[in-house]
Amino acid sequence: MSAPTTRYAQVNGEPCRVWEKGAGSTIGFLAGIGGLTAWPPFLDCLAADHRVVAPSLPGFPGGGTLHAEMDGHLDWLLATHDLLDGSDLSGCHLMGVSIGGSLAAEAAASWPGIAKTLTLVSPFGLFDVADPVADIFAQRPGRIRNLMCNNPDNYDSVTSGVADEDELENEVIRTRAHESAARFLWPLGDTGLNKRLPRITQRTHLVWGDSDQVVPLNYARKFEAGIAGDVSTSVIADAGHLAELDQPQAVADAVLEFIGRGN
Repeated sequence: MSAPTTRYAQVNGEPCRVWEKGAGSTIGFLAGIGGLTAWPPFLDCLAADHRVVAPSLPGFPGGGTLHAEMDGHLDWLLATHDLLDGSDLSGCHLMGVSIGGSLAAEAAASWPGIAKTLTLVSPFGLFDVADPVADIFAQRPGRIRNLMCNNPDNYDSVTSGVADEDELENEVIRTRAHESAARFLWPLGDTGLNKRLPRITQRTHLVWGDSDQVVPLNYARKFEAGIAGDVSTSVIADAGHLAELDQPQAVADAVLEFIGRGN
């Protein structure tokens, strides 16, 4: 497989890496916990017939160090807007996973024109005390990989490090990504998104792994009830929280079928 092209978008004067591959209608992709240090097979599945653009959020691999100045919800929301705009993604088919899903939903709720359609894979943002999300910030070292995917090697394959960096620098990259997620989601992943879900009017597709250990499948029903636009849901067999890493072709098929319904 060929490598994606690399360019950079400026967010508050900091360069954030933007990977791009393929041709056709544009799908913007915001990665999940851990970000991306390698282009995953899932995005190759999408790029076979679409232009796929994957910008890196601040603090995540390729996203610089702006996260150290982002202390509140508004900081993250504006940074996400500027990143999408700087990556030429306004009006695209927007997809986000996990933390990326939460931020994609927030952007769609705040700026309706920023997304043509919205796909959310196990997004954070809500919290139910009777059915809580997992506390990913209280895990023992090495445990997070077991929570993210049914096959932890799938998580490692796209988050374990940059090939031309030494192990110490790669550990810094992983720690920075975890810190960045904590700055937005800590402590329980509740960003108050439930109050803004009725502002989402785009056609929306929810994707959940059937064995998600982080955000229970029951949360799909909560998103369905809150979103104002037309909503559909796909449950992916034998997949964990980052379903697109466990079952890349199955998730890609579900996403492309959803996008195609509007053509």
